[in-house]
Amino acid sequence: MNTRTTPPPGHAPSPDQLRAPYADALLAHAGRDWLRLNVPGHAATPDSELCSVFGTRVSALDFPPLLDGLDLGEDTPLDEALELAARAWGARRTWFLTNGASQGNQIASMVAPALGRTLVVQRSVHSSVIDGLVLSGLRAVFVQPSVDPGQGIAHGVTAAEVRRALERTPDAAAVHVVSPSYFGAVADVRALADAAHAAGVPLIVDEAWGSHFGFHPALPDGALALGADLVTSSTHKLGGSLTQSAMLHLAEGPFADRLEPLVDRAFRLVQSTSASALLTASLDLTRRALVTGTDRITGSVEAADKIRGVVRGLGRFGVVSDGFHRFPDITAADPLRIALDTRAGGITGHEARRLLFRDHQVMVEVATDAAIVAVVGAGAAPDADRFLKALHCLPAPLGDRAPGSGSPAPERAPLRLPGPGPARLTAREAFLGPARVVRAEEAVGMVSADTLAAYPPGIPNVLPGEVITSEAVEFLRRTAAAPGGHVRGALDPDVSRLRVVAS
Repeated sequence: MNTRTTPPPGHAPSPDQLRAPYADALLAHAGRDWLRLNVPGHAATPDSELCSVFGTRVSALDFPPLLDGLDLGEDTPLDEALELAARAWGARRTWFLTNGASQGNQIASMVAPALGRTLVVQRSVHSSVIDGLVLSGLRAVFVQPSVDPGQGIAHGVTAAEVRRALERTPDAAAVHVVSPSYFGAVADVRALADAAHAAGVPLIVDEAWGSHFGFHPALPDGALALGADLVTSSTHKLGGSLTQSAMLHLAEGPFADRLEPLVDRAFRLVQSTSASALLTASLDLTRRALVTGTDRITGSVEAADKIRGVVRGLGRFGVVSDGFHRFPDITAADPLRIALDTRAGGITGHEARRLLFRDHQVMVEVATDAAIVAVVGAGAAPDADRFLKALHCLPAPLGDRAPGSGSPAPERAPLRLPGPGPARLTAREAFLGPARVVRAEEAVGMVSADTLAAYPPGIPNVLPGEVITSEAVEFLRRTAAAPGGHVRGALDPDVSRLRVVAS
């Protein structure tokens, strides 16, 4: 099992973790008087359109890859930054990604065929995992997550369910799960790793929403520390690096020797040859901030706790994580995720998000029909009072309610999360095979050629190769019609047409 080499929270970090070698080298490089006759084409010209919007600093730091003193040669500042990140997260090796955690999930799916022919995968994974199945051609055995029908959200899977799936999958390549969920539900990663390892396969964890885990006593342990073998970390989410930057971590475990060269080759296959120096530097700086930021993270946890406490006290809205104890697959909750049941307060999540944005200039991460999710970045210090005031100024358009009753009279039934239709083809066969476009109503009973996901969170409601159900069509069309609603993979904004496999 993997062990962290960075001291635990509350202890002074090792001196080398106080450095940001790549970011420092980039600053030094930008400080020289360059005549730039190479790409990028803006050439850091002070009077360029970019500089007029972003300032001269951004364009001056925007260098291409393969430069002496940054990332070319041996023992470069980039190599040092990668080593420090691996030690901070307790990894054997870490890769910096500039196409988000989606790139990490795709890499994981691409290397799995070297280990077997079938991926045992949580059905509520991010759509990028399904994209990886299309790229790899792997078959999939799906493990269904627990579902909160009232909230219409999927949580996680138990080790017992994974063991049963592995027993019926003799050619399993790996197990791929999500922890934490979009709503902050943390799975029993240690038990899941034990189940996978007992069957002789690695555990891959999409920890996109848990890059901050393990860096503070109030936060859950990270997946690597609990036995996961390959972990995708969307560092820009709650870690705080720039949007689209992420990491992929490989554990020092029983599968490391076989996985490392495969992951490295797949990384080079899908990583841009023009990786952004700005994104890379932000990953280096974020690692340092997380390792040294215990006091700042304490403030973030306190702000999130205050919001939940006031919401409970006022009684209009509900706190979704208060019901996590009912689900056997959930072992903890991320304290920096604030998921609130808005329907209990007389307003749908979609409408609450729209009004918070329009009338109060408050942005939350996601809305569903029943809830909103606000996030507090590790080290961020949001104005909790401003959010609480805006939240409790929201109208209750679903109907009149008695103060504190929590029981509005809704104008329509809550939007339920649809169950998946039966699988007829692999994701790759359906995605790349002959297809045709039909009206959404006609698509019911046909096999989807696309991944269709209410976004965010981007969890597929229909997979390529699955039969399209009437419940899925209704869910996706109602989601698309909601304020701010969007369906990733749809042919048109209102989901009026769908692409199906031509019979």
